[in-house]
Amino acid sequence: MELKDLKKPSWHKKSKRIGRGGKRGTYSGKGNKGQKARSGGNIAPGFEGQDTTLVSRSPKIRGFSSPKLKNIVISLDVLEKNFVSGDSVSPKTLIEKKLLKLNKKSRSKKKAVVKILGEGEITKSLKIEECLVSGTAQEAIVKAGGTVTQKKAKVQKERASKKVEK
Repeated sequence: MELKDLKKPSWHKKSKRIGRGGKRGTYSGKGNKGQKARSGGNIAPGFEGQDTTLVSRSPKIRGFSSPKLKNIVISLDVLEKNFVSGDSVSPKTLIEKKLLKLNKKSRSKKKAVVKILGEGEITKSLKIEECLVSGTAQEAIVKAGGTVTQKKAKVQKERASKKVEK
């Protein structure tokens, strides 16, 4: 191999500048007539003339996925089995005890809206914090000697009342 045998790599080669006149013949490397021979005559990618484009022909994914987070539901039976009387129940403690499975949305936003439903019975006095609680569940928890503090529920009620006023 000698120095005269070396060539520039193909990716290093300058692209052909077409349509500038000069030594490219009558049509300057653009061929005869037509849309591509005109100045600014480029065609959008995916354009197929009169035919329906590939994108339009392909099947679409139907349906709708809501960006809203759904409440993660827990029954009183689960609290009865996994907590000792006097414990505080919050989304953090539920995650630590691996009672909650967070989906992608709640993991990314680091928000888990937990709602406790009145399915089953409870005998232990628990402190419930930062969870939504149904009416029957709240009655059962208070009967057992527990307390319920709902911050998020108040906010939801305020929003609902504002929507009704409008």
